Amino acid sequence: MAERAQPQRAQDKLAFLLSLVPYLIDRDRVSVSEVAEHFGVPEQQIRDAVQLLAVSGIPGETNTYQHGDLFDIAWDSFEDNDEIVITNLVAIDDSPRFSAREAAALIAGLQYLSSLPEQADRAAIASLMSKLSRGASAEPSAVAVASSETDSTLQLARESVERGLQLEFTYVDSRGEFESRKVDPLRVESVDSDWYLRGWCHLREAVRTFRIDRISDPRITNEPITHEPGDVTLPDKLFEGSSDDLGVTIEVASGAVPLLADYSPEVLGESVDDRVRVGLRVSHYHGLKRLVAGMPGGAIVLEPAEARAVVRDWAATAAARYGG
Repeated sequence: MAERAQPQRAQDKLAFLLSLVPYLIDRDRVSVSEVAEHFGVPEQQIRDAVQLLAVSGIPGETNTYQHGDLFDIAWDSFEDNDEIVITNLVAIDDSPRFSAREAAALIAGLQYLSSLPEQADRAAIASLMSKLSRGASAEPSAVAVASSETDSTLQLARESVERGLQLEFTYVDSRGEFESRKVDPLRVESVDSDWYLRGWCHLREAVRTFRIDRISDPRITNEPITHEPGDVTLPDKLFEGSSDDLGVTIEVASGAVPLLADYSPEVLGESVDDRVRVGLRVSHYHGLKRLVAGMPGGAIVLEPAEARAVVRDWAATAAARYGG
């Protein structure tokens, strides 16, 4: 004996109608069977919902329902062809709309998301952009997000992770030196606007992190990876220190300490005049020069003497380029 469908509660029926109305609005003409398949309900339930929709609306100024205060459909199409065509909408256009500028900003963001390799459902993003364009209070300005030079490298890195094949490339490290690397790719991650490839480096025989924009001439090989993601423990942090790191002490404003998070800072003592001594670990003094350059006038290298000399000579050489 077939199980009878349980009647919908009022709350469930309202939720269903709230989902049904925008679905029908997005389609000029749709068959009952197509709607039933989309919502996973019997066709008769869709017909009953349309009948209910036709007596739904908002009363006018007289607090009575007049012509135009109710939803309406093309009844001939509904009764003869089992098709739903809404001919009158109620209160839909009264809802707040995005301004043209707001819609343009959202569309630009969606275009950026669509360009990322991991965004597979680009059709859904395109549909949302179309809805934003139609639903804005005015036509949004035409915007386009240009592809960056790293997009193809990022896509290749993602593909190598998915296929489980080794990736070969030329990498320029923070010292500006070029090296050929062969890597078992394990994961692609992002920090702010920068993308990184994490994998087992066969040259270093350890897990390493590579900035995508420092990779050139990438090539997916035919060799399967020898280190599976389950065999290698990836640190929770994107960057980990090593025993070869150099200890440095600098002085910065107290409020600037959070900016040093990537260097595993250790505050040394209490702040004086809103400045504090901080211990850092850097892989080499070249990276320290970049840190000081990024905090002009805000960071002072205290020790060791070699670090002070490297930064002082670098700054003097840069100043000499301006003459006088």
